Amino acid sequence: MNDTTPIQRVRRGVLGDVLVLAIDHPPVNALNADVRWGLLAGIQAAESLSAVKAVLIVGTGRAFIAGADIREFGKPPLLPLLPEVCQRIEDCNKPVIAAIHGAALGGGLEIALSAHYRLALDNASLGLPEVTLGLLPGAGGTQRTPRLIGTKAALDLILAGRPIDAQQALRLGLVDRVTATNDALVAGLAFANELIGAHAPVRRTCDARALHVDGPAHRQAIAAARQQMEREPKDLISPRCAIDAVEAALDEPFERGLQLERSLFLQCLNSWQRRGLVHAFFAEREAARFPGLGDAKPLPLEAVGVVGGGTMGAGITVALLDGGLAVTMIERDDIALAQGHARIEKVYEGLVSRGRLATTDKSARMARLTGSTSYESLSDADLVIEAVFEDGAVKQSVFEALSRVCKPGAVLATNTSYLDIDAIAAGTSHPASVLGLHFFSPANVMKLLEVVVPANASPETVATGLALAKKLRKIPVKARVCDGFIGNRMLAVYRAAADFMMEDGASPYQIDRALRDFGFAMGPYQVIDLAGGDIGWANRKRKAATRDPRARYVQIGDRLCERGWFGQKTGRGYYRYPEGSRQGEPDPEVEAIIAEERARAGITPRIFNDEEIVRRYLAAMINEGANVLKDGVAQRPLDIDVVLVHGYGFPRYRGGPMKHADEQGLARILADLRRFAAEDPLFWRPSPLLVGLAERGADFASLNAAF
Repeated sequence: MNDTTPIQRVRRGVLGDVLVLAIDHPPVNALNADVRWGLLAGIQAAESLSAVKAVLIVGTGRAFIAGADIREFGKPPLLPLLPEVCQRIEDCNKPVIAAIHGAALGGGLEIALSAHYRLALDNASLGLPEVTLGLLPGAGGTQRTPRLIGTKAALDLILAGRPIDAQQALRLGLVDRVTATNDALVAGLAFANELIGAHAPVRRTCDARALHVDGPAHRQAIAAARQQMEREPKDLISPRCAIDAVEAALDEPFERGLQLERSLFLQCLNSWQRRGLVHAFFAEREAARFPGLGDAKPLPLEAVGVVGGGTMGAGITVALLDGGLAVTMIERDDIALAQGHARIEKVYEGLVSRGRLATTDKSARMARLTGSTSYESLSDADLVIEAVFEDGAVKQSVFEALSRVCKPGAVLATNTSYLDIDAIAAGTSHPASVLGLHFFSPANVMKLLEVVVPANASPETVATGLALAKKLRKIPVKARVCDGFIGNRMLAVYRAAADFMMEDGASPYQIDRALRDFGFAMGPYQVIDLAGGDIGWANRKRKAATRDPRARYVQIGDRLCERGWFGQKTGRGYYRYPEGSRQGEPDPEVEAIIAEERARAGITPRIFNDEEIVRRYLAAMINEGANVLKDGVAQRPLDIDVVLVHGYGFPRYRGGPMKHADEQGLARILADLRRFAAEDPLFWRPSPLLVGLAERGADFASLNAAF
């Protein structure tokens, strides 16, 4: 194919009666300004060439167009804007065909929707994920999609933000044809020539008639979407704007719908929600870049051992098997080993029953699993992950055994949530090979992995932990050793703030509700019941001897645990769980215990409003985050944001606690801390780092820029 005009990112040439526009912007043909200019110029050229009877838009490399160019995020918009490009494609007076392979996401799908005909290869993935970045499809996506496939299908695609495959797209009517051909150019040319031979007309998506069929169903879909949003935080902007825009496709002419879509898009573009989601997007990518590793290379990873087949050990094993690794699981005896094996089988059987895993894939993964009751079976392992009970002496004995039997250079990792990994490493013969790999439960589902680096760990050991995280498709965050590392250290502080409010007059149910309304997936007392109150109780008893005698200590949780009320697994915790239900009900007996504890502590309860609950909870979280940074436990504020979003339910659309603090203004956070310190100067003492940033008018983002 010979280029007729030198366009930087869109190559074009005439093949027979077809002008081919081949997008060439590796690696995924992101829609930057050069691509947009190239598409505009290509359409103009097609209309000026009398020999051209159709236009074919195709991507080179591994994708059609995978969306916007992230390098343009947060910068002034560059011309031409995507809506102009899409409209120009749709207005072309010759048939335009989009041949889709790989990803057609966001603006890439909007380009395809602007074409008059769409062909997809079997491997195509189509989606409109803009809501995941706090936006909505802003180049006609909310107007063309419902006109083409109906309101419900359009809302499902836009609000979920998840891509669909080629066959799903064909069933919906999003594409005209799916082909097994593995060459988009060849398939696209064949389709284009077929259309030319049939004298196929220009068929503009804006004229599609899906909205003219079964009118009441479209209204019902809008109503159902709005009802669903009633269960979401009220300040979640972009999904609600997307619903408004799709409704406009029902009520307004196409041009007016485009205008409303653009207005709503700009509203989202200028929102704090969009800033939070874009921050989260970049933070997740930046967190996986560990400063300080230099040229260190990861060690080979093929065979892995897991010590412990309990809930966490089984989940870690599933994650490793899913990552393609061979795993040897060690347990203390044959009964425990069989129980661990059964837990893994149960996970996979659940995936198979829900249609998320093929039986053959399950069999292939289970075939890579072996079990043993002897540490000698780990002599050839490249990496061993310890996942036994959270007890220092027990873990120390495991590492002493591993140090004797594992080959030199094998990485020995602990999944401890709190314990001193430096002390664990000191008890081995190869402290440079010891690492913390703190998985979050369920380990095969949760994306976060804290890679905890003890003082003597070698760069190669750390690089191996990072490589494992990537192999398992986890989001890794580097942390230094301290009690609780990043997340659990912060959790202890902001959960204490919640306990203080509970003892001072707020009910656990009000606290949970206020924080859910803010956007947390669950409130703190729901989380305790889910994880098991006995876990925190054991940790509190472990730390009792070193607790500052001046520090306030709320005993309500201890009273519940003394009764054996550990949460969902015992049917009672802060909530009641009747007949094995996972939906907790408020418990009057818990409220009576709280009242008794208030009386014992000499506290007269007072009223808290929801805003005060949220401000205190977040002030404690942010202040301890600043201390975590000051102490070097986390390298950057963005690392804290990633940990709290992916491990502790902080609303992703707010970016994370440190990003939220920047949005609120550090001066405001500091003022809150100083106000609360009038009640308890020790707990609410402002972090020196936060004080310094606030007083010089800086923010946490400035610390991210230092790396």
